[in-house]
Amino acid sequence: MHLNHSVITDRKLRFALAGCGRIAANHMDSLARHADRAELVAVCDSDPDALAAAVSRTGAQGFAHYAQMLAQAASLGVDCVVLATPSGLHARQVTEAAQAGLHVMTEKPMATRWADGLAMVRACDEARVRLFVVKQNRRNRTLLLLRQAIQAGRFGRIYMVTVNVFWSRPQSYYDSAAWRGTWEFDGGAFMNQASHYIDLLDWMVGPVESVMAYTGTLARDIEVEDTGVAALRWRSGAMGSVNVTMLTHPKNLEGSITILGENGSVRVGGVAVNKIEHWAFSQPHEMDAGLDDASYQTTSVYGFGHPLYYDNVIRTLRGECEPETDGREGLKTLELLIAMYLSARDGKRINLPLEY
Repeated sequence: MHLNHSVITDRKLRFALAGCGRIAANHMDSLARHADRAELVAVCDSDPDALAAAVSRTGAQGFAHYAQMLAQAASLGVDCVVLATPSGLHARQVTEAAQAGLHVMTEKPMATRWADGLAMVRACDEARVRLFVVKQNRRNRTLLLLRQAIQAGRFGRIYMVTVNVFWSRPQSYYDSAAWRGTWEFDGGAFMNQASHYIDLLDWMVGPVESVMAYTGTLARDIEVEDTGVAALRWRSGAMGSVNVTMLTHPKNLEGSITILGENGSVRVGGVAVNKIEHWAFSQPHEMDAGLDDASYQTTSVYGFGHPLYYDNVIRTLRGECEPETDGREGLKTLELLIAMYLSARDGKRINLPLEY
């Protein structure tokens, strides 16, 4: 893809943030930590209180409407728009930003519909701008060490993979905003809360051949599922499962991935894949020395990956590297999610890839 932007090395990169809710603080903090190379020049939110708080915190110019912010983007010298808005809005907002000639970074999931995800990638290709999809968990030290072990072939053949997300989201969480728990704007436990864990299935283990899933709304008064399970088979022959619920009593219990292979077995657990709980291989390796340093304490299921993710985006726009997770990489997760929902809805196995 030929970009219509020259790389920016003679000044700070300028970001505009749409959505000043729950996850926005991670973006504001990340940009503050990279203040030597980047700055937040605009924020927007339809909630006046959230907007006022963001303006006060960052000193950025505030806008009540996304269209107004895009209209002023050129005069503010914006390079990249960051979307921390309801997931169902991402497709339209990405397209509008691309048509305004701006790079875009979007929170997960990139979209709630398969066609929307494809349209987002197409719009950015046509406008020759970058599309970044936030996947900060890929920067977890625990997961980087696990992926290194996989890529080094330490497992031999991988037989089984299990991902568990046993978290708690009370009714008050869904009631905190009208878009939460809706099909159009949010998606359920798989799509929203477990999105980063679904991402591990392809990124770690490789292409998935087929999925079968069940979903249910067992306790929350919402449109979407609060609980779901899926069985998967990879093209390599490996098999596995994903088990997700937002009904864990009384609080978040576990976010984990377990991989069992012919020459090794590993479990990365904790509340948010932040702790190596089991690490056993038939042959020692120098990477084993990093085990003690890999686990960390986390106060949030978001982890500490956002600043590291921003570093990659900033270096990409400065022409120093390629993006770690672009729109096409984001589509791999969305494809798996959509396959799970199709399987649960129609009661049948869904083969991948989906029709393009």
